[in-house]
Amino acid sequence: MKKPELLAPAGDLEKLKFALEYGADAVYAGGKSFGLRAYAGNLDDRDLQLAVDYTHKLGRKIYITVNIFAHEPDFAYLSDYLKQLSALQVDGIIVSDPGVIKVAKEVAPELQLHLSTQANCTNSASANFWFSQGIKRVVLARELTLQEIKEVRQRAQGELEMFVHGAMCMSYSGRCLLSNYLTGRDANRGECTHPCRWGYALVEEKRPGQFFPIEEDSRGSYIFNSHDLCLLPYLSLLKDLELDSFKIEGRMKSLYYVASTVKVYRQAIDTLWEQGEDEFRRRLDSWFQELDKVSHRDYSSGFLFGKPGAEAHNIKTSNYIREYTFVGRVLAPEEYAGLGGEKTEPEREGVSWIEQRNNFRVGEELEVLSPHEDPWTFVVKDLWDEEGAEVEVARHPQQKLKIAVPRNLSPFSILRRKKNQAQN
Repeated sequence: MKKPELLAPAGDLEKLKFALEYGADAVYAGGKSFGLRAYAGNLDDRDLQLAVDYTHKLGRKIYITVNIFAHEPDFAYLSDYLKQLSALQVDGIIVSDPGVIKVAKEVAPELQLHLSTQANCTNSASANFWFSQGIKRVVLARELTLQEIKEVRQRAQGELEMFVHGAMCMSYSGRCLLSNYLTGRDANRGECTHPCRWGYALVEEKRPGQFFPIEEDSRGSYIFNSHDLCLLPYLSLLKDLELDSFKIEGRMKSLYYVASTVKVYRQAIDTLWEQGEDEFRRRLDSWFQELDKVSHRDYSSGFLFGKPGAEAHNIKTSNYIREYTFVGRVLAPEEYAGLGGEKTEPEREGVSWIEQRNNFRVGEELEVLSPHEDPWTFVVKDLWDEEGAEVEVARHPQQKLKIAVPRNLSPFSILRRKKNQAQN
């Protein structure tokens, strides 16, 4: 049985590289326009070219989001952008607006079109309609049960993709008006401010200034705060569906989130498809432990077994669960060449160059996450700055440091610290 494509988010060029290094078959990213994640970093013209070249060099695929619901002024420069994506030879674009689809077919007919989940395709008749309009792949709406997905797969006449992990929107297929109403920023044009994660309380019109909690909580009630989707334990059920792509949400998440999540699903898919159910079940707990180490909300199965109720929402807090802190990433040789007088080749035994992402200090225990080995820990004994001076604390954002390690760290490795360590 053919494995599904593992499709990972790439909010910027750095995250794209980590997603691919940790095992993604394909990535999806946005340019500076026409995507639904305006605050994800995204790729400018130069980065788009670099991203396509880097991805294709590894034999992987890259899809670009063009999934806004367009307004009339957008069409003034849409055609040129689509022609640019075609010239770059991206492997597909993700679309939702029929007008955008029409223009794409006219000006860049060689572009492969994937229908965004934003178009909320929930049945095979709808899927086949879109296939008849030139859509190559349909990203199914998140609001489908396992049985519904089975039925769509049996009748649909094209490629199907589904989300298996990531944040869930409290609105139907992400089509929310809260952000537009409360802040003037349109979620359907890429500018969502996530007001569903804010705290809310009840106010009676004749008692202004008096806030009555819907639940007994001094910070209000987070009545829109949905759990995160995690279908990892149900991959064996999804395997029989023979879908074309499993998708991870998270273009606005950190490279640490992308790397860790992609690695888990890469290992899980490979294990289930190649070694079978028993080995998959044996390793499941260890994969869950890894997913618990990244920033997340409580996990749920979404709509897979029916409409989720109150148990799929956290009405007490909108806080993320953060048991570990991402403190640094290991630099590739070309990134530290010349720092502290170091040559690019070979790297000195027992030291590695890193880039700081959060404070850490000598004496703390760090855990190493890397693409091709199990996590391991070591205690920080020595740190040096770019000039070779010893430092006790890595306190400056994105500071480049040399760190003493018991064994060398491979490029794309990530350093993290358990949060219960004492901080000074």
